[in-house]
Amino acid sequence: MAIKVGDVFPDTVLTYVPYDAKNPDACGLPQQLKTHEAFKGKKVVLFAVPGAFTPTCSEDHMPEYVKQVDSMKSKGADLVACVASNDQFVMHAWGKQYNVKDNIMMLSDANGDLGTALGLAQDGTARRMGPIRLQRFAMIIDDLKVIYVGVEPAPGVTVSGASAVMAKL
Repeated sequence: MAIKVGDVFPDTVLTYVPYDAKNPDACGLPQQLKTHEAFKGKKVVLFAVPGAFTPTCSEDHMPEYVKQVDSMKSKGADLVACVASNDQFVMHAWGKQYNVKDNIMMLSDANGDLGTALGLAQDGTARRMGPIRLQRFAMIIDDLKVIYVGVEPAPGVTVSGASAVMAKL
């Protein structure tokens, strides 16, 4: 069953490569992010894409968040994060392409733990993308409680887009 408004966000471990302002071209060592530790007491905007560098994700989804991240933070978001099924190095490289620096945290769910815990994993083998991919979604989490979930019902970006999230902040 998929996560819904009112549920507690699952306690899982994701990975990321931290942005280094002193050496922005470097690719640092991967770090773990324990969701309950990182999200407790914070308002988090989390958006998920099936894959970094893919057409819809790169042309429609990510650019809208890059444009609106400051507005999201001014409306109370403590953290804006993007998660995909790619590894942490790919997510870091994708973030560099959009110059997100530390404005959007680029998280990896390469093993599918988060997608499975949320009930929002999908099988990507028919599209040659591997057995576990995240569905396209966005959510707002406030002190570990889910207060908005928008899972895309079809290809494209509507309920998971930055504008839809802004309307709910």
